[in-house]
Amino acid sequence: MLYLLIVGEISADMLLHPSGEMSARFMLIALAITPLRRLWPEARWVRVMGGQRRTFGVSAFGYAVLHTMFYVIDMDDITYIMDEVFALGIWTGWVALLVLFPLALTSNKYSVYWLKGNWRHLHRLIYLAAILVLLHWIYVHNNSMGAWLHFLPLIILEVVRVKKTVWR
Repeated sequence: MLYLLIVGEISADMLLHPSGEMSARFMLIALAITPLRRLWPEARWVRVMGGQRRTFGVSAFGYAVLHTMFYVIDMDDITYIMDEVFALGIWTGWVALLVLFPLALTSNKYSVYWLKGNWRHLHRLIYLAAILVLLHWIYVHNNSMGAWLHFLPLIILEVVRVKKTVWR
């Protein structure tokens, strides 16, 4: 994406949607791993995905940063950005990025050791980020179909996981 932008083959506004969508997809994959582990604890493919969860999460943040950078380049002027900062579709994206920042910063073994049990509490903020991303996607595009198609599998997995946990 960056290469195409730098060489001028594509503009920042053309990279906004793909970068945001990739960020959401990586976040959804990372979030799906826990319910998949609970549903299929012995499945090798689930264990392999679990070993890459950190990579998925950090990739989600990386694409979110790219998405934000493309947005800023496309807007071209801070006054245009400030004019729409309070629109629901925009502020939800900014807050989601702010939530993802400490999660990406603490996605390493040292932080897990240093924060101990608080690390898990901090990383549960990913659910808040997911809700914000869903709202951002729906309200920026004025069309919820794409967002729901991406988020629905995770929602179904989480509902099944909760039902399985409660009905044990």
